[in-house]
Amino acid sequence: MTDTTIQASGALSGNVLFYTQPEPISFEVHGKLGVTPTDKPYAFVAQTNVVPLTVTEFAPAALTYPIIFVGDQKQPVVAMGLRQNENLFVDATGEFRADAYLPAYVRRYPFVFANDDSQQRMILCIDRAASFLGEGGEVPLFESGEPSAYVNNAMEFCNNFETERLRTEAFVQMLTELDLFEVREANFTPRNADGSAGQPQKLAEYFAISEDKLKALPIEKLAELRDNGALGQIYAHLISLLAWDRLIAVALQRANQATGNA
Repeated sequence: MTDTTIQASGALSGNVLFYTQPEPISFEVHGKLGVTPTDKPYAFVAQTNVVPLTVTEFAPAALTYPIIFVGDQKQPVVAMGLRQNENLFVDATGEFRADAYLPAYVRRYPFVFANDDSQQRMILCIDRAASFLGEGGEVPLFESGEPSAYVNNAMEFCNNFETERLRTEAFVQMLTELDLFEVREANFTPRNADGSAGQPQKLAEYFAISEDKLKALPIEKLAELRDNGALGQIYAHLISLLAWDRLIAVALQRANQATGNA
């Protein structure tokens, strides 16, 4: 169960993408701080090419990115770049592409829940290193000693995110138990100057759901996946893999622009 109270202290554990200085939010420590809109709102996303995704986001995210599963835990993520430390959807001004889906994992920043090992619960934290967080910010974290509407809304968002995170873990566990995963590769074949095919390049290796294994499931299991909504999420993932071509096109476009501006 998530603890939704705001705590002043606690031994925190776990490393979270984007967060370099997470602190349990409290009036004593953060009472004078606020958030000021920045001219580079998503600059913090620019140095990563993958972002975690919850299962309920598969359908909207599939319109923009390949949705893949990575690591031993088969964490679902969206691929936003072809190389580490490169995000093709954040420009030099820190703006996110207007036509791209923005994952909830990004939208909750600079807030996050963290484990309090001493009391076996989760507490709301804020990344003190966030560039748009500072003393006297336009949107205060506290008003009259109490959490502001901004913080309360963030608490609700993080609670909902935690619910979706657990739902996603259950979804991945179900797929694992059904043995539906397989290892796949994303490859790109460049063109030589004369128009001939160049040497194929491996862009990524990842886990994906196997269509053959899915088709081989008993009809009653397929009906169960249909009825609980999982089948729709599975097909959203499979369709999203076509977006590797879009990702390659965006990378080539950016490279051409960089060459043209050189």
